[in-house]
Amino acid sequence: MAEYVCKIADSTGKVFEQVETALSENEARHRLSERGFYVYSINRNLGLASRFRRSGSSRLVRGQDFLIFNQQFNTLIKAGLPILTALDLLAERAAAPRLRPLLADVRERVRTGALLSEALVAQAVFPPVYTTSVMAGEKSGSLSTVLDQYIAYQKTTSSFFSRLKNVLIYPSILIVMVVIVLSYLVTFAVPRFAELYKELNVQLPTITRIVLAISLPLREYIFFVLAGLGIVGTLLFLWARSEAGALVIDRFKPRIPVIGNIWLKAQIAQFVRTLSTLLAGGSPLVNALDTSADAMGSKLISTSVRKAVAQVREGTPLHTALLETHVMPDLALEMIEVGEASGALAPMLTSVAEFYEQEVDLKLTAILAWVEPAILVIMAAVIAFILIALYLPMFSLTAGTVQG
Repeated sequence: MAEYVCKIADSTGKVFEQVETALSENEARHRLSERGFYVYSINRNLGLASRFRRSGSSRLVRGQDFLIFNQQFNTLIKAGLPILTALDLLAERAAAPRLRPLLADVRERVRTGALLSEALVAQAVFPPVYTTSVMAGEKSGSLSTVLDQYIAYQKTTSSFFSRLKNVLIYPSILIVMVVIVLSYLVTFAVPRFAELYKELNVQLPTITRIVLAISLPLREYIFFVLAGLGIVGTLLFLWARSEAGALVIDRFKPRIPVIGNIWLKAQIAQFVRTLSTLLAGGSPLVNALDTSADAMGSKLISTSVRKAVAQVREGTPLHTALLETHVMPDLALEMIEVGEASGALAPMLTSVAEFYEQEVDLKLTAILAWVEPAILVIMAAVIAFILIALYLPMFSLTAGTVQG
């Protein structure tokens, strides 16, 4: 007998995992189906080490590789090839070599009777939005249409986050340059000047004494400071990766002046676009909300959506359930309410996503228009302060020599 981790849904649409003991995957699937559960995936429970390897393997699938695979796969499906034949071709000729062993395993699972969505979930490397979309396409018989919608979703989200990264590159470079210049001045230039003035027995101005009082101890204990910062940073990183820590940090982020509101709207745009893609692909609302919550990187949004799911499952309208989370902006709630009333929720969610993506893009561009010169001004002011502090005693010494 072996243990299998099974992702299943009950008759109410609630999705959860449980461990089933059986002789094979087929036996576990048969037992769960007899009990009225819908089986999403079944994976052999191989312990913590295996799960760690599977989670680490997700790094093998990069965004561009995944996009190319989906485009190739969808083209083959549209050409009339059976799914198994398409997988045979891609397992040997996929553009990304690192995808080929994963696709080979998917092919073997499909060959032995598993659904394509189940075989994809078993790899533990594909996004939940993708596997849920494929599952909806299989159930509705419109896999190619669903893949078209997912490819469009993938292109849009990739483009959005690429733009965000691009606008942040220059400020990041400026900050790194500031750190490098200040580190050089503090650890190399300032101590040299301190030794020189000590040998000359020069009376130091107040500004110079302040710079030396900060720089000399920092240089002497620099390794202890770096070690302390490293330890604190590691502890904060581990805490931020925990459920409680991530939720606390995410609750604090929207309160950050200016940037917090932009971050929140970017997360909301990602959520509503994901939900729109799943609904357009034929997923039921409750399942689509569950999957959207799984796909979110923000614990605040994910937790809020899960609270809304419980109410939607009991019959509460989506806009009302989201209102009670106190996370969604009023405009988004109003547009979602209109979408529900008109029966066009998925297109309305797409409009919400486009609106907030454009707003985030415009606000970031506007902020960076003055942030970049502000960084330059602050960097120049700090460096000028240090240089004046270092050379001021030299001017005093020169003036005294001339007078003498």
